[in-house]
Amino acid sequence: MGKSRRSAEAVVEPVDGGLAELIPDRERTHAWTLLIDGAPQSHVDLDDPTHLSFEYQRRLGHVIDLFAPPGKPVHAVHLGGGAFTLARYLAATRPRSTQQVVERDAALVQLVRRKLPLEQNARIRVRSVDAREGLAKVADGWADLVIADVFSGARTPAHLTSTEFLDEVRRTLKPGGYYAANLADGPPLAHLRGQIATAAARFPELALVADPTVLRGKRFGNAVLVASDTPLPLAELTRRAASDPHPGRVEHGKALLDFTGGAAAVTDARAVASPAPPASVFR
Repeated sequence: MGKSRRSAEAVVEPVDGGLAELIPDRERTHAWTLLIDGAPQSHVDLDDPTHLSFEYQRRLGHVIDLFAPPGKPVHAVHLGGGAFTLARYLAATRPRSTQQVVERDAALVQLVRRKLPLEQNARIRVRSVDAREGLAKVADGWADLVIADVFSGARTPAHLTSTEFLDEVRRTLKPGGYYAANLADGPPLAHLRGQIATAAARFPELALVADPTVLRGKRFGNAVLVASDTPLPLAELTRRAASDPHPGRVEHGKALLDFTGGAAAVTDARAVASPAPPASVFR
């Protein structure tokens, strides 16, 4: 790939959102894990951008793969940049795709560009603005995929959890496009239930992929919500999730709506940030 070998030393720098650490992967020569204030955010392998190490990123990768076959260019919006893991994945698997990354932490963007540079021919534009502000600048019906992975202090900001936010998502999506969001919650799963109810108020087709222990409210963890205005490839998504190193379960249809327990859709007026993970999650 023509990249110079790096020393196996961690990089620690203050960014707008806290203290960023780039930790070298001892098993992969040019791979790094990004942490913000001790919370893992992204894993990137510069030699193999198709390698998705984090469980939730693998599941978002499945969503990308099931939307369009390898090699077919797409238009994608990434809300939350981190180390641009999924933008790199999409660029590698679907060359000539056009992507917009919205990451408000300008200092983090500069750090990632400097230490983990993007391929020169990747058609990836990065905007250092708030996710909702950046989404508002996307043209109507431009995006095939909108992927939300926004965390501030390990919590999803309140204004990215509402029906009004999803109205903006739907405005930017092409007919048949996919919205996918990385959600984090733990017992009693009130945030997750509310987010499913919110998505159901704006999209007719939903699926949720998560570790069964998370869905049972046994531990804090990530869940990937997928939404569209057309039927989702549920059978293949179920198969892929079940074959992951940490197998996931797919909920959809009546079972998913029942899972909400009657939770109401979240509006801007009553939105709150997602719950902070317990300290034990990152130990």
